[in-house]
Amino acid sequence: MTSEQLKAQAVVGGSRAGRARMPLARKILEESAIQHGVCIRPVSLRRVDLATGAEEIIDIPCGATLSSVCPPCAETKRQLRIDQCRTGWHLEQEPDFTPDPATEEQRLLVELRSQAQKSLDNSDGSEAAEWKETIAELNAELAAAGVRGQLGVERAARRVRSTRRRQDASELPKRPVSARTIGKVYEAASGKKFRPSMFLTLTLDSYGKVTKDGTPVQPAAYDYQRAARDAIHFARLIDRFIQNLRRFVGFDVQYFAAVEPQRRLAPHLHMAIRGTISRAELREVIAATYHQVWWPSTDEPVYVDQLPVWHDGTGAYVDADTGEVLPTWDQALDEIKPDDEPSHVARFGRQFDAQGVLAGTKEANRAIGYLAKYLTKSVDQCHEASTDHQRDHVSQLVEALRYEPCSPTCANWLRYGVQPKNVRPGLTPGACRGKAHKPTHLGYGGRRVLVSRKWSGKTLTDHKTDRKNWVTEVLGVEPQKPAPGRYSFEYVSRDDAKLKPLTVRLMHRIAERIEWRRQLDAARHGPTDQEISATTGRAE
Repeated sequence: MTSEQLKAQAVVGGSRAGRARMPLARKILEESAIQHGVCIRPVSLRRVDLATGAEEIIDIPCGATLSSVCPPCAETKRQLRIDQCRTGWHLEQEPDFTPDPATEEQRLLVELRSQAQKSLDNSDGSEAAEWKETIAELNAELAAAGVRGQLGVERAARRVRSTRRRQDASELPKRPVSARTIGKVYEAASGKKFRPSMFLTLTLDSYGKVTKDGTPVQPAAYDYQRAARDAIHFARLIDRFIQNLRRFVGFDVQYFAAVEPQRRLAPHLHMAIRGTISRAELREVIAATYHQVWWPSTDEPVYVDQLPVWHDGTGAYVDADTGEVLPTWDQALDEIKPDDEPSHVARFGRQFDAQGVLAGTKEANRAIGYLAKYLTKSVDQCHEASTDHQRDHVSQLVEALRYEPCSPTCANWLRYGVQPKNVRPGLTPGACRGKAHKPTHLGYGGRRVLVSRKWSGKTLTDHKTDRKNWVTEVLGVEPQKPAPGRYSFEYVSRDDAKLKPLTVRLMHRIAERIEWRRQLDAARHGPTDQEISATTGRAE
């Protein structure tokens, strides 16, 4: 091969390599959409105007909360949580929860619901089904009319355990709980008045010594079983702490909290509390707080190699060898005697951190940012496992969670000789679909954000509406409020001929976002010099 041929081949090879490194147009479009806050996984709906019959296809944001799914939607949700936290943390007046007066439509629906209930109670079997269907429709209409709660719902019998406190837990004095939710006002020697609040961090107990990267010093001695059980029941432990705190301090404590894992993978709690509570009182409440799990024992498996099988005739799981029906969930709970020990007791660790915070300070902004820091990440993404020791630590915790029951309906109960609650065919121990068993959740199956009902006096929808109203007010336009029932909506299939390609829809949304941002900036700060020059040039 001649030198000229070699040069030509090198040029061709270089151009091919260069083309392989060229960025994809679709990838650039997606990055641009993320930069401008446009949802990259929009949901397409067909909107039909019931008054005119006109229809159009619109895109709505997917509403994802994880940045790994849709960064713009996740960031929007995070900003809403920040607004919610800031709004309720240092309230100076009690939020108003006085119910709105009932409308004529709501009263009429309640009357119809009452008549339907009486007819159902007096009907025989042939008419009962029709009246139940009518009642279901009326309940749906009541909810659509803005009525909270349901009428005539029978509560299942509640299984009650002894409320006697454990001997290894300190006493917790109780005080009458007042309706107050805002913090007290303090006055300094200078006469300046202030109303502080608190930022509290709670952690679980130790399961063994760990290194700086969160991995056990002695993996064989690390108590993975207790770590798994504590993670599963952490949400209930938080509920118990809030209940004890309100009873102890004597007012309706309001909070905004976020759950995230420590580097050792154990969940811990960051909590913004309205008002102040002394560290001594917090220490007493933490020491007296525990959650007892009254479940059948799971220390030793009953079935390992030969699992129970589903029997169609009995509608239950039976022993594969003997054909004996496994005890039901309620039967298994009945076997737990009053003097028996609970299957697990979850507690907080002794260490906690409590800081006083004033409204509008750097400390308050820093704490709010910390509460929202990991909200766009799944639990396992909060601390990346970058070393072999960290990956092994994650694997061992996930393995400990594999056969640990996460709820009364968990399939893992079959491994311990008990039929799960609401039993059905197809259950396999070790394959429960509960969130706690997923590697992305590391045992914690509760909500990541916990907000008390009287925190800000607003829902997330209210906060979202406030943001929209602010934009429309700045732009000087009237917010669009379509009449209830004006439109009908249905999902649009990807194969619909009228649905434009995703890339085209994203480009439209980016262009609209740029124009919207330009109008908003002009309304807030006036037109730029470039826009003035362009307008002057067109006028001339």
